[in-house]
Amino acid sequence: MQIVVAGQGYVGLPLAVRAAEVGHRVVGYDVDPHRVQQLAAGQSHVEDVTSSRLRAVLDIGAYSATADAAALAGFDIAVITVPTPLRDGVPDLTYIESCARTLGEHLRPGATVVLESTTYPGTTEELLLPILEKTSGLKGGVDFLAGFSPERIAPGNKRWSFEGTPKVVSGIDATSLDAIKGFYDGIFQTTVPVSGPKVAELAKLIENTFRLVNISMINELATLTDRLGVNIWEAIDAAATKPFGFTRFTPGPGVGGHCLPVDPLFLSWKIREDLGVPFRFVELADDVNRHMPDYVVRRVVEALDKRGMTITGSRILLLGLTYKYNATDLRNSPSARVAELLMDLGAEVRGADPNIPDGAGTELAVRRVDATPEEVAASDAVVLLMDHTRFDLAMIQENATWVLDCRNRMSGANVEVL
Repeated sequence: MQIVVAGQGYVGLPLAVRAAEVGHRVVGYDVDPHRVQQLAAGQSHVEDVTSSRLRAVLDIGAYSATADAAALAGFDIAVITVPTPLRDGVPDLTYIESCARTLGEHLRPGATVVLESTTYPGTTEELLLPILEKTSGLKGGVDFLAGFSPERIAPGNKRWSFEGTPKVVSGIDATSLDAIKGFYDGIFQTTVPVSGPKVAELAKLIENTFRLVNISMINELATLTDRLGVNIWEAIDAAATKPFGFTRFTPGPGVGGHCLPVDPLFLSWKIREDLGVPFRFVELADDVNRHMPDYVVRRVVEALDKRGMTITGSRILLLGLTYKYNATDLRNSPSARVAELLMDLGAEVRGADPNIPDGAGTELAVRRVDATPEEVAASDAVVLLMDHTRFDLAMIQENATWVLDCRNRMSGANVEVL
C-alpha cells in the first residue's frame, strides 16, 4: 500500500521504516526541511533506527522523505505522528489540526487516516474527523476510514522491540477498525483492538499516568526518608522481593521526555474542562516531580555548606543530561532545570554526557565537557543525574571530592545518594 507517515520524529520514523521493511511504499512527511534533508541522505536522528536501516529502505525505493505536501497524493493509509505539546497547561493541538488539513486536501474515497499522537479522549472524533471532512468534502465512516492507535515508543528499550510491543488499535466504526487492525497486524506481532478511539486515547493516558503517580510517590518519599535516616533504596529493594502486588519504581531528579511530564496533564485538563473538577492525583504528582530539581539543588547547597563553602562560585559538574538512561533525548530533561537553578545561585556549572552528539544540546545553557579524571577532580561537587553505561563510575568516585548520586550506583565516604 501507499503509506504516508506525517511527522518523522521519535515516533514517526521508526513506524515509517518498519512499514517500508515489510513491503509498503512509504512517504515520510515532515515540515522541517533540515530533517527531511538528513533523512533523504540516509542520516537517522533516532537512536532506534540506525542509519544503515534507513539507507536500506531508501536504496530500494520503499521509503522517501519529503516536505512537499504534493507528494502525499494517492495515499491508502496516512498516520499522524506529530507533536502535541502543552502551552501553559493547555494542550496545543495545532500540529494535529494543520496536518489534518494537509491530509484532507489529498484524502480520497477508501483511504484511511490514523492518529497516533498522544492526546485527550475525544480528539479523533471531535477534532480530527471534522477537519478531514471539511477539507476533503468526504464523510468519515462512509467515504473514508479513521481511528486512533497510541504510540508506545520506548527509546533504547532492549527488552521490548518496536514490533514486539503490543499495539492498541481502534476505529470510528467496525470497517475502520478492520482496516487499521489489518495494517498494524503486518507491522506488529500483536494488536489489541478496542471498542473506539476514546478508549484507545484514554488507555495511553492511563499508562503514563500510572508511571507518573508512582514515580512521584517514590520521589516525595525520597525527600522525606533522607531526614528520617532511612535508606530508601534498600527499602525499595526489600519491597521488590514481593512477587505480587508491587511494581518497582525508583527516585530520580525528576521526569523528562514528552510522555510523563506532559501526557497525564492532557487528562487532567480534559477532566477540568468538561467536568469542572480536578484530577487531584495527577496535579499532585506533577507538582512533586516539577520540584525534584529544587530538592537536588538543596542537597548540593547543604553538602557544600557542611564543608564551609557557598554555592556561589562553586564548580559543579552534572553527569548525564538526557532524561533517560543511555538515550540521546533531551526533551524536558530535568537536568536543564537543575543547571538553571544552580546558575541562578551563582554556581559555575558544567555538564558531561557522552551520548549527546557534538553540536547537539544547545538548549542546555551549560558548558559541555568530558567526564575526565581532571574535570571530576576539579569540581567542588559532582551530581550524577543519569547513569549512562559510558560513564566510568569507579573513576568518578575515586576522583570526586563529593558526589550526589541520584541513581544509587556508587558508594563511599564521598558519596551521598538521593
